[in-house]
Amino acid sequence: MNTEIANETEDEVDLDEVVALTEYLGEALHMHPGAELSVTMVDEAAMSELHVTWMDLEGPTDVMSFPMDQLSQGRADAPTEGQMGDIIICPAVAAKQAAAAGHSTMDEILLLTVHGFLHLLGYDHGEPEEREAMFALQRHLLLTFFAARYDGRTDIPTPTEV
Repeated sequence: MNTEIANETEDEVDLDEVVALTEYLGEALHMHPGAELSVTMVDEAAMSELHVTWMDLEGPTDVMSFPMDQLSQGRADAPTEGQMGDIIICPAVAAKQAAAAGHSTMDEILLLTVHGFLHLLGYDHGEPEEREAMFALQRHLLLTFFAARYDGRTDIPTPTEV
């Protein structure tokens, strides 16, 4: 998976962790190693502009996805090739949501990355059945990423050490 990543904000974002996640998602969802993805962090003003332009909704949102080749999840014997598209994330909105949910901004950004990635593959949550399926897969992918990424390490700070 080829991920182009940019942070156009003043916010601290661990871009290496986001890229590690997109690589994990590419493998887990059977994307061809040459599949292309762009992830960009933007400020609230830029996200508000995108939100109005593309969704006709006022104010910033957390994540938006812009598919390119209308791809779907691949299979182990037939990985999906092509340009996935763009995921746009607003770290400022993510920080507010993270505070309300009781976890870190980076965890929220990773959650939004998975969410945006799934949208690029045609997943949606407009109907209750779709929502249940998408959110279950989103949760599974994020948890298995964390399990694989941290693989029994004990040097990860606990919430009381942070």
